[in-house]
Amino acid sequence: MSLFDTRVPAVLLRIDRNPFHHGTLGAVRSLGRAGVEVHVVADCGRSPVRASRYLSRLHTPPPPGASTADIVGVLRRVAARIARPAVLIPMDDASALAVGRTRLELAPWYLLPDLPAALPERVADKAELVGVCASLDIPHPETLVPDGPVEATRAASRLGLPMVAKWSRPWLLPPGGGLRSTVLVRSAREAGELCRRAEEAGSRLLLQAFLPPGPDRDWFFHGYADRFGTVRAGGPGRKTLARPRGAGLTAVGRWTPNPRVQALAERIAGELGYRGVFDLDFRRCGTTGGYHLLDFNPRPGAQFRLFTDTAGLDVVRALHLDLTDRPLPEGAPRPGRAFVVENYAPLSLLRPAPDGRELAWHAADDRAPGRALWALWGRHVTTRLLHRLNGPHGLTRLRRRDGRPGSGGPVRVRVVRQATAPADDRAGCSDRPDDEKAGSR
Repeated sequence: MSLFDTRVPAVLLRIDRNPFHHGTLGAVRSLGRAGVEVHVVADCGRSPVRASRYLSRLHTPPPPGASTADIVGVLRRVAARIARPAVLIPMDDASALAVGRTRLELAPWYLLPDLPAALPERVADKAELVGVCASLDIPHPETLVPDGPVEATRAASRLGLPMVAKWSRPWLLPPGGGLRSTVLVRSAREAGELCRRAEEAGSRLLLQAFLPPGPDRDWFFHGYADRFGTVRAGGPGRKTLARPRGAGLTAVGRWTPNPRVQALAERIAGELGYRGVFDLDFRRCGTTGGYHLLDFNPRPGAQFRLFTDTAGLDVVRALHLDLTDRPLPEGAPRPGRAFVVENYAPLSLLRPAPDGRELAWHAADDRAPGRALWALWGRHVTTRLLHRLNGPHGLTRLRRRDGRPGSGGPVRVRVVRQATAPADDRAGCSDRPDDEKAGSR
């Protein structure tokens, strides 16, 4: 007899239009292998996800810039097609915020964790996170929220160079505008120029002290806080390779026991009263040894399948079991297990993995997405390369890489694909920090 209530389907919602979001495929496979009917509400027309044998049905997602009401309308139509209650799982920040705001409206059709409506937005907003860390006495890089370009340029003397520039609500960034959620800036002038684009970005600019990367400094924690607030499934992981290097998403990660990270994650979730799946990013300070919380994502992280224990439990399965009143099996951790995103770290596949390895795209029981990946990824890389060479700044980039006069070196950026924000979120965004948010730690 299955541990799962297979009468209850799962609906994965992703507003982000990134076709290479491997976390979506991980959730499809995890629940599909358990016998759960999996529906995906996302733009998967050019994604390997659509090839998975475990995908029951694709549904048309909300259009770019859709309001929260439009998102609810789409989910209601999906619920009408399914014709029975389903577990709803947001797979990106924009989806998590929209679902958090409308939890009561969605309750007749979907099973959701009992989470305060404002909490997902509070932890996902990087300016709000500064205050959250201060209130919980959690280490966080010193952060300034400048009122304007002049104050942004002065921040360099306070924080030092290089410093990190972040948009507080990266899900509001307009597609195709060239703005990135996080950028390493190397001059005061660059900080001022970014601050001038705050209206375009749709949220406040944060300037943050730079914590240098290094061996064993980048960590993440994935977990599921059940209805009683107990953190189940998941665990601490060490980022061994990032894309871009030192500042980006996890290309290779390893399940690594770390009692300090575990205790921090459990304390954060407990004191906030968080319920549901969450993904935290930490960086260890090389000077103090403290683990600084960099991001709190109120949804599954893309590499959540790394933390699959001996009972087959991961955070997505834990969510489905808990919301359908099923007991969670007691499995043992599998430390040393690795997770590799093949299109970002292909050479890592040549290294031995004695403790086991999970691949983002390839699976012996679901081969079609892995085959589809390489054709789609090849076209994607070629298109990006041609765009860079033929774009308005293509020649400038080539000259900078050649080190010719005028070269300051290309700015290294952390690229995170973001969803187009719901229209009412963008309209309601305030760019004026209060005293607490404008302060620093």
